[in-house]
Amino acid sequence: MITVQIGENESFDKALKRFKRKCLQSGLMRTLRDTAHYVKPSERKKADRMRAIRKQKMIQLEEGY
Repeated sequence: MITVQIGENESFDKALKRFKRKCLQSGLMRTLRDTAHYVKPSERKKADRMRAIRKQKMIQLEEGY
């Protein structure tokens, strides 16, 4: 669980900003998004394959220029 201690002279906005940054760095929001709904293993493999193909195409385009 992510916690943030608020200092004596610290504003709530600064503490909130620190909390959000900690959430991003820990990967909590990505984990929540990924587990929001069930994805079949075959669909996950297909998505991973497509992601790899897109990445490879981008690399080839960058090398071509």
